[in-house]
Amino acid sequence: MSEEKLSFQADVSKVLDIVVNSLYSHNEIFLRELISNASDACDKLRYALLTHPSLGKGRSFQITLIPNKEEKTLTIQDNGIGMNKDDLIHHLGTIAHSGSAEFIKNLTGDNKKDITLIGQFGVGFYSAFMVANHVTVLTKKAGDTQGWRWDSEGKGTFNLIQDDSAPDGTVIILRLKNGMEEYTDPLRLRTIVRQYSDHISIPIILDIGKNKETINTASALWMRPKSDITEEQYRDFYRHLTHAFDDPWMTIHFKAEGVIEYTGLLFIPGKPPLNLFQPDQKETLSLYINKVFISNEVEDILPHFLRFVRGVIDTTELPLNVSREMLQYTPVLKKIKKGLIKRLLTDLKKRSQDTQKYQIFWDNFGIVFKEGLYEDREHEKEIAELCRFHSTRGNELTCFADYVSRMPKEQKNIYYLTGDDLSVLRNSPQLEGFTSRGIEVLLLTDPIDEFWPQVYTIYEGKSIKSVTHPDSDIHDIKTIEESPEKPIDQALQTVLINKIKELLKEEIKDVTLTDRLNKSPVALVAKAGQMSIHLERLMKTHGQRQSFMSDRILEINPRHPLIKKLAQAILDKRDLQKVDDAIWILYDQARFTEGEPLKDPSGFARRINSFLEGIL
Repeated sequence: MSEEKLSFQADVSKVLDIVVNSLYSHNEIFLRELISNASDACDKLRYALLTHPSLGKGRSFQITLIPNKEEKTLTIQDNGIGMNKDDLIHHLGTIAHSGSAEFIKNLTGDNKKDITLIGQFGVGFYSAFMVANHVTVLTKKAGDTQGWRWDSEGKGTFNLIQDDSAPDGTVIILRLKNGMEEYTDPLRLRTIVRQYSDHISIPIILDIGKNKETINTASALWMRPKSDITEEQYRDFYRHLTHAFDDPWMTIHFKAEGVIEYTGLLFIPGKPPLNLFQPDQKETLSLYINKVFISNEVEDILPHFLRFVRGVIDTTELPLNVSREMLQYTPVLKKIKKGLIKRLLTDLKKRSQDTQKYQIFWDNFGIVFKEGLYEDREHEKEIAELCRFHSTRGNELTCFADYVSRMPKEQKNIYYLTGDDLSVLRNSPQLEGFTSRGIEVLLLTDPIDEFWPQVYTIYEGKSIKSVTHPDSDIHDIKTIEESPEKPIDQALQTVLINKIKELLKEEIKDVTLTDRLNKSPVALVAKAGQMSIHLERLMKTHGQRQSFMSDRILEINPRHPLIKKLAQAILDKRDLQKVDDAIWILYDQARFTEGEPLKDPSGFARRINSFLEGIL
């Protein structure tokens, strides 16, 4: 059979440059990546054997490292699933194509997505070119009679030829670059394996001629006693599991006993995963049954608001031949889910006592965690106690309990204000009446903050209300900053309101006087019971129809000098054009204070210029 030369399906020079020079901080990482891929290959075959024993019945899985100092080569061999021609082209011939992702995609029926593997970004194999100037892959897929040889120097092409002498599984031969001879040193290889891959449950054999030794513990880390595991081993397992490079923010290792028995090793990452906000993101926990991998896409094993948690669950309560559909409906997993939620919330509560450390968690995952207030009614109280918020009190984050402890005796509600930017919220005119009464207001800037208060409406008997709604009644609370100005009299009020309603009848639903403003003349709010202006803006951003638009209410500060002069001018019927211009300017001011764009920027500019001419 003739040898074929094919091109990589990517901009090789750019991708390999990223892998070699940017993606990994140390050359030695290449060995961790290739061992992880070999472990994945063994997991794939082990899973396949559950339904197709003929593929390799009785096989004892292992990964073998064969260094050759004289020839400057390092060989990594596994007896896992192997690859055929199409696998080699798709998985090794397309850089940044994840073989594991493709394997998952192609499973169908009960088996669909019943597997997990490292390598979601598909670049781990190419780390070999950090240390090698030539890579050879010999492989034969389980159940096939044809074998294949893949060769490349990582410069844009690779060679592919049929080679039936290839062993079952995969053999990767690295011809090392000058200066990389250290990776033929047995001591160096032992050190790297123990540092990065000691937790791999498949034996890693170092083959030095007649001497063969297992250089990893070859046991499932989560099944070992906590007292026997170091922080470094936990960290390395976390990095192996997530393919990340950060340290876990929190590690939870436990064994649940009772009606349902299972072991858990859970991690909260130190940094947000790249796919945290992908709507189809499902990979969170890997499910094992008696140390046999089953799946890492078991739906609903954790609620969506805890999707940042990574880890392993191993149970003896399910049969090994369990199908994916059985997994979704078994009451065992529902009980495990309940136990996991309780454990995570309990441990988070303990960690929240350390304010500085907990803020790291909140900065990373608070935007996701707050979804629990909207989604999980059963645990909403525990979730609420773990939530943190900015407020008008200062720059430190606060919680519901501390907020309530500082409330004036007359205050009946917990108040909040939503928006896009914290600094803009702090200067919002909507806060003036609350600030003047010494009322603290929570400042919420995440999109989910528009939704959870509609569901979680009461904390410790205190209603949670937005300051922008007219029913945020604070009249009974005495102001601590008395305004020296008296409000306009009834006659002026009537004249002013009628004039504004007539002029802005196409823009607003109503005009009302308010004592919630202190320094600003006007503010714009939504009608009670309708979505806030900020939420409406979010809906428009996401392409929602404008039929959801709320009715606008223009609130007027009757004590403000500008409002008094405007009302008197209307009553005296003088400078009517300027009166109209002033009302439009005030309305536009209220709009852009709420983050709304101006409907008529040129008209706004003309009115401002006219007023400036009069002043000058």
